[in-house]
Formats: sequence, C-alpha cells, structure tokens
Amino acid sequence: MEDTRLQILKAAGPIFAERGFQAATVREICKAAAVNVAAVNYYFGDKEGLYLESVKLAAQQQVERFPLPARPPEISAEVRLYDFILTLLTRLLDEDQPWQSRLMMREVLRPTSACRELAEGHMRPHFEILLQVLGELVAPGTPPRTLRQIGFSVVGQCLHYRVAGSVISMLTPPDEHDACYATPQLAEHIWQFSLAALRGLESSADANAAFDGRRAIAMRRAGKSNVSQSTSTE
Repeated sequence: MEDTRLQILKAAGPIFAERGFQAATVREICKAAAVNVAAVNYYFGDKEGLYLESVKLAAQQQVERFPLPARPPEISAEVRLYDFILTLLTRLLDEDQPWQSRLMMREVLRPTSACRELAEGHMRPHFEILLQVLGELVAPGTPPRTLRQIGFSVVGQCLHYRVAGSVISMLTPPDEHDACYATPQLAEHIWQFSLAALRGLESSADANAAFDGRRAIAMRRAGKSNVSQSTSTE
C-alpha cells in the first residue's frame, strides 16, 4: 500500500514541478505512476491533497540530502552562519534533485494553498535557526523586526542566484563565472558580505546613538538659551 502511495508521489513531483498545479492532470500523473486514477482519491483525497504531499516530499528530500551540519555548542555564530548559507545555497542550486527545487521555487513564486503549510512546516523552523544565529551577531536589544529583516536579506542573497541564475551568467564573463560562481564561492561571498553588513549596522547604530546624544544636548542648550533670552527681555 505504501509503495503505491510513494509511487504516485514520485510520479507527481516532477509533473507538478514542470507544469504547475493547475496545468498538471491527475490522469497524466496516474499514467506515469502506472496506477488507476481512483488511487489518487484513495491515498490523497483529491488532486490538491496530492499536490500538498508532493511539496512536502520535495522539502523533506532536500533536508535529508543536505542537512545542516551538526555543530557543538561552542562553535561560533559566524561559523554557523556560514553553515546555514552554504546549506541553503546547495539546496537551491542542486542539479541532482531538479524537480524538488523547481517545485519548491514554483510554490514560492506562485503560491497555492500549499504555501502556508510549506512556510510553517518547513521554512519557519529553518528561519528560526537563522534568527537564533543572527541574534548572537547583532547588538543587544536589536528589535525583532530588524532581526527578521536581516534574516530576509541573507536568504534573499541566496535566492537571487537561484531566481536570476540565467541573467547572472549572461552578465558575467564565462571564465569568471566558471571560476567564481560555484556554490562554495558564492557561499563564501554571501557570508563575508553579510558579516560586513552586520558590523556596519553596529557601527551605524553607535554613530546614530552618538548623533542623537549630541542633538539632545544641543536642544537642551537651545532651550536654556531661549529661557535666558526671555528672562532678560522681561
């Protein structure tokens, strides 16, 4: 029984990835799986249920194939940030599991009802790991909204090389692209860039705090000056 269910999922995943939920048909999926059309209703309820399980399978297989490295607690946040970036890039750019990454990217760019479950069950736990790492790299008291924006900036850099990969290859010389745009090199670049940005944010926060302090002093002095002028006029 489980073999038939998995057989359907293995056939459905590539078809959904290639054609999307609306264009793909239960009939062609069942033909590819060599099962009766009624099997979809039996195992998944309907086409939407099959699609949801296909998306979940794609996410599960990517995590199983490319898990985050298990690090001891004393490993620095900087190293764990690199681990996260390299793992995410590897999942996004992997060519050995093309339908899995294609299906998940299709769901991100053209979300269906499955997207919320994908976000809650797969994306949120990983995003929370990233936020925990970033929380160790930012200044104490950094607002949660700022931390999330930093997290989205890190993820966005990785997504850019997946979404705009073809354009990037057009805009870079072939020898440069071959030498500098492999997954490890991209991970190193995004990592270094993100760490520099985090250091810059801390410096900017210090500069803004100093500016706010000088402005407050100037305003107090201006207020005292106005009071003195008012008193002398009276």
